[in-house]
Amino acid sequence: MTVSWSAYRQARRRSRQAWMLLALAAVSTVAGLFWFFTAGQFAVAEPAVAGPAEAPVFDPAWMKPVVPVNRIPEGHALDALEGLAVKGRAGKDNYDREAFGQAWLDVDRNGCDTRNDILRRDLADVIFAKDSSCSVAAGRFHEPYTARFVDFRRGSESSRAVQIDHVVALADAWQKGAQRLTPGQRQSLANDPLNLVAADGPANQQKGAGDAATWLPKNKSIRCHYVARQISVKAAYSLWVTEAEKDAMKRVLGSCRGQQTITAD
Repeated sequence: MTVSWSAYRQARRRSRQAWMLLALAAVSTVAGLFWFFTAGQFAVAEPAVAGPAEAPVFDPAWMKPVVPVNRIPEGHALDALEGLAVKGRAGKDNYDREAFGQAWLDVDRNGCDTRNDILRRDLADVIFAKDSSCSVAAGRFHEPYTARFVDFRRGSESSRAVQIDHVVALADAWQKGAQRLTPGQRQSLANDPLNLVAADGPANQQKGAGDAATWLPKNKSIRCHYVARQISVKAAYSLWVTEAEKDAMKRVLGSCRGQQTITAD
């Protein structure tokens, strides 16, 4: 069979194009592998939500410790979780916030009420109200539950944007052992800095009295600390967990088995 010179040249041109495409693909592959094994793998590994990995607990410069019922066990939070009793919820028909004492008492007797103590602890660039060394008028912070940067300004409306969350909600505590505590012990639980975090108002409202089985912070980077803190509070005040709550806590801590319990030390 006779092949024309024109057909031969077209075949050679197509062959050269095919080889050029293969060479480009090889170069792209090598470049991609180089990027992945240098900077790329670290970029992929970054968490989807950036934010604080833990929340503050205690500042000995101006705060005094609140004495809990029990000493918090040191070590892995998973081990402390295994030490908590597992029971169903008690009734809450008789729950009353006043059973935990007046809100925001100066339990540690440092001269400032608990709400302002927590705002001062958690906020940066704190500005006090005029002629006060306690009343926090303004500040900003990296909010732990949403990972957003939030500005706080004291006011009837603006103060709602930043609320003080009980990490173990008081209504949840009431259903899981707090009814058996003395009034003084419940007062300590409600004002213990270990159990308090300045938080996004809407997120706090969404949480309500939920436990780990029904609510976790949107910011995944804080979840290990948050769950460990709940376990620490429950161990400190002889509170129990439900089976569903324990399972949820174990799932969270499964991604951070080295997570320690949280103390004020």
